[in-house]
Amino acid sequence: MRIDGLTDHACLIVSGPDQHGIVAAVTTLLARHDANIVSLDQHSTDPVGGDFFQRVVFHRAALEDAIGELEADLAATLEPFGLTWRLRDISIPKRMAILASTEDHCLLDLLWRHRRGSLPVEIPMVISNHTRTADDVASFGVPFVHVPSQKGPDKSASEAAILRHLAEADVDFVVLARYMQILSGDFLQKVGVPVINIHHSFLPAFIGANPYQKAKDRGVKLIGATAHYVTEELDEGPIIEQDVVRVTHADSTPELRRRGADVERAVLSRAVLWHAQDRVLRSGNHTIVF
Repeated sequence: MRIDGLTDHACLIVSGPDQHGIVAAVTTLLARHDANIVSLDQHSTDPVGGDFFQRVVFHRAALEDAIGELEADLAATLEPFGLTWRLRDISIPKRMAILASTEDHCLLDLLWRHRRGSLPVEIPMVISNHTRTADDVASFGVPFVHVPSQKGPDKSASEAAILRHLAEADVDFVVLARYMQILSGDFLQKVGVPVINIHHSFLPAFIGANPYQKAKDRGVKLIGATAHYVTEELDEGPIIEQDVVRVTHADSTPELRRRGADVERAVLSRAVLWHAQDRVLRSGNHTIVF
């Protein structure tokens, strides 16, 4: 499967210590390989001693035949700068697995966006610890896998089963669409790909369960959602996207949940799209989003 309109297009991500000559080196290299730059974004945390980040999308005729030479030249040109880089043919969509539980609003939103062509990924499977959404997922033509969660603190058997399914599907990243289980550090280490979560509050406020009740009790005037990468520290991973909606004292807790669900869908879909397009670069516990 390839994405229409992106044949012979590639995305180059460059990062490392900022210094004189990086932009010239990258653009000269691409010109040397008859590549035409379509878009170029860059950011420096500090021009003196800071970190440099760059995303370049370019077109090169017969890219598949030229990509080996490009990679060799990139290694020779950029590694002396101390830079790391990755190059990807963006006509080939990333493979995204979804983990879900009983709440279906984020899950079905992602599947709908994928079906209408606005989310350029492949979805080889949805894994859920409940069967409630099985028929809905099947209606989108996506395989549904049921892996029940274990009771108690030891989740190793269920996590091992999920890892086997993800490995067989050869996924590039995983999305937690309101998957209401805490993933262990062992799982995150073994999965070997980025994991994106949607948190139903505007982090770092109202961490944990029942955030809308906590928000109601606190009398907040804004509620929101946060999409972030998952790390071993609960809800502390690098933030990709956030948004808020204004509420009043008259809104009930169910109304906050309904309005919050709308924000969750929008925030998660943007975060997933940006990750799929290589627009999110991680820098420690921060992200640069181009």
